[in-house]
Amino acid sequence: MSVFKDHKISVNQLLEVIPDALLANLSKNTKVDHYTKVLHGKKMFYLLLYGILENEKLSQRTLEDTFNDPIFKTLFDLDATETVRRSSISERLSKIDADFFRKIYQCIYEQFDTKFSYNDKLEHRLIHVDSTMIAEAAGKLVEGLDKHNGKKFVKYSVAFDGLLPCDLKVFNTQKYVSEDMALPEVVAQHVKKETNHQNLYVFDRGLQSTRTMEDFSKGAITFIVRSKENRKYVEQESLLIENQDLDLDNLLLIKDSKVQLYTGRPIQGKNGKTYYRQELVPTSFRLIIAKSKKQPETEFWFISNNFEYTAKEITQAYRRRWDIEVFFRFIKQELNVSHLVSLNKNGIQVMLYMTLILAMLILIYKNANKIGYKTAKRRFKMEVRNLAIAMIIIKSGGDPNILFKT
Repeated sequence: MSVFKDHKISVNQLLEVIPDALLANLSKNTKVDHYTKVLHGKKMFYLLLYGILENEKLSQRTLEDTFNDPIFKTLFDLDATETVRRSSISERLSKIDADFFRKIYQCIYEQFDTKFSYNDKLEHRLIHVDSTMIAEAAGKLVEGLDKHNGKKFVKYSVAFDGLLPCDLKVFNTQKYVSEDMALPEVVAQHVKKETNHQNLYVFDRGLQSTRTMEDFSKGAITFIVRSKENRKYVEQESLLIENQDLDLDNLLLIKDSKVQLYTGRPIQGKNGKTYYRQELVPTSFRLIIAKSKKQPETEFWFISNNFEYTAKEITQAYRRRWDIEVFFRFIKQELNVSHLVSLNKNGIQVMLYMTLILAMLILIYKNANKIGYKTAKRRFKMEVRNLAIAMIIIKSGGDPNILFKT
C-alpha cells in the first residue's frame, strides 16, 4: 500500500519477490534451522531486513528491540509471545548458515536481473569490480586485514553490473590486502556462475598483476584495467590508423598499441632471499594512453585484452566504473554498512548479504520510480510502515482504506 500515486512499483510488489515458499524451501535445503528454537532462518531474514531499514545505526541491541517490537511481529506475521535477547542474536549470527542468505541473495538478483536488466549499448555487459574497506569497530576483530596503522579491516569486494551488485566476497585474512589477490577471486566466482557470458570486467588501479591479466586472457575473461603510468612494455604494433579521430571526449588519444608486458619471476638467491627477474609474458595486450584535455600533463593508461572496441569505447567503459563508487557510497551512507554488527566472518557475511538484498530492493524501487537514492530509501521505509499500519488496522477489525485513500 503506497501513498505515492505516481510510482510504477510499490514496496509490496518488491517484497512479493521473496515469498514464504522460497524461505521455507531454502530452510529445508540448508542447515539454517539446526539447533535453534526461536531464531529460525526465516525470522532472522526478516529481522535483519527490517532492522537494517529501520535503524540508522544497527547493533545487536537494536535488533533485540526490533524483534520484540509488536509492529515488526505484525508485519511479518510472527508469534507475538516470542522474545529474544541480544546474546542470542550475537550467537546466532556467528553460527547461522550463511549459505541460506547467499542463496536468497542470488535468487533475488536473478529475478531482478531478468526483469530489470541494464541495457548496455556495448556488445559486452560491463561488470565493475572493486573493493571497500571497513574499519569502524574493527579493532576488536579476532581476524582482520592489518594495514599497519593499528586498526584491523574487513574487505568487501563486489561485482556491480551498473544497476545491481551481482556478486561479492568478504576477506579478512592478510594476503587479501592486495587487490591483485582479492579481485580475481570475485571474478572467478562470478564467471563460474555464468556460462557463455559476454561480460567485460572493469577495474581501477588496484589490480596491476600482469600474471593475473594473462590468466584472464587464458580463461577467456575480457577486461579493462586502468594501469599505473610508465610501466614497462614492448610494442608489437600500433593500432592507430591514418586520419583517426583522437578525440575521446575529455581525453585525447596518444597511443593505441598491441604490446607485451613484463612480469617479475621469483628467484631464490643463494642467501635465501627472494628476488624478482623481469621477463616478458607471451600474451599480447592492448595499451591505450590518453591525456586529459584540461590537464595535459596528466596521462591515463589502460590495458585490455579487447581488440574489438574503439579506443573511445574502452575509455567510456572505464569511465562508467564510477557507478560502483556511487553504490559503495549509498550502502555506507544510507544502509550503514560501515558499522560491523558482528565481529566474526560468518556474521559479517550474513550482514553483507542482507545489506545487499535490501540495497537491491531499494535500487529497483529507485530506478523504476525515477527518484534519488535518499528519496528512495525514505519512501521505501514509509511504505513498509504503511504496510504494518494497514495490517494492524485489519487485525483490529478496521478498514485500512479509510486511512490510505487510493
